[in-house]
Amino acid sequence: MTDLKYNPKISGRFRGYLPIIVDVETAGFNPKTDALLEIAVVSVILDEKNLIHPYQTYHAHVEPFEGANLDAAALAFNKIDPFHPFRFAKTEKQALESIFQSIWQAVKQSHCSRAILVGHNPFFDLGFLQAAVARNKINKSPFHQFTTFDTATLGGLVYGQTVLARAARASGMTWDDEEAHSALYDAKQTAELFCRMVNYWQHLRPFRFPYHKEKSKDIAESKKPESTSESESEPNHQD
Repeated sequence: MTDLKYNPKISGRFRGYLPIIVDVETAGFNPKTDALLEIAVVSVILDEKNLIHPYQTYHAHVEPFEGANLDAAALAFNKIDPFHPFRFAKTEKQALESIFQSIWQAVKQSHCSRAILVGHNPFFDLGFLQAAVARNKINKSPFHQFTTFDTATLGGLVYGQTVLARAARASGMTWDDEEAHSALYDAKQTAELFCRMVNYWQHLRPFRFPYHKEKSKDIAESKKPESTSESESEPNHQD
C-alpha cells in the first residue's frame, strides 16, 4: 500500500472523514452471538475534477469465533460453508487487524482523522465489526463509532430506490444476481453506487472545498501587516 497515492484534498469533502465502503456476510443477525464469515472494504479516491472513485479493495474470509451460532437459514442464503478448506479463512483478529491497518494507512495518506463506514443499511455491518473488535480486544477501530453513510437512504433520495440491486440498476450499473450476497461483490457494487451518487450531486451543486490547514495558515501569514520597528510605531517624546 506504500505505492498508493491518495489525494489529501478529500479531507475537506467529508469533514475530515474518509469514506470506506464495507460489506459483511454473517451466519445470522445478532452480532454478539452469530459468526462473522466474510468482510470486504473498498476505499475511495478524489480526482482532479473533484469526483470520487472506488480505489483499493481488501477482502478476507473469516473463521467462526469459538462458540459462534451458525444459523442454517443464513448459511443457505449466502451459500457459505464456514469450514470449507478452500476458503483459506483467517481468524477474526487476523482479518480485522490486517484490514484495519490498510484503512489507517489510507486515512493517513488522505490527511483525514478517521474512516466513516459506508454501507447499505450500515448499522448491520458496523454492529458486526464493533462486536468483533470488542470480542478480540482490538485497541482502536478506524471507523467512527456511530456515524455512517447509508446507500439505501441515498438511493431513495437520488433514484427513488432503496434496494441495492434496484438502486444500482437505476444508476446505470449492471447487476449480477448470481454474484450478489458475496461480501466482495456487494462491497464493490455499493462503492460504485456511492461514488455515482456523490458525483451526481457534485455535478448539480459543486462542493466548495476548504483550504488545507497548511495552505490556510500560509495565506493568513501573508495577510498579516508587516511589523514596524519601535522607533516607527511610537512617537519620540525627547526634547
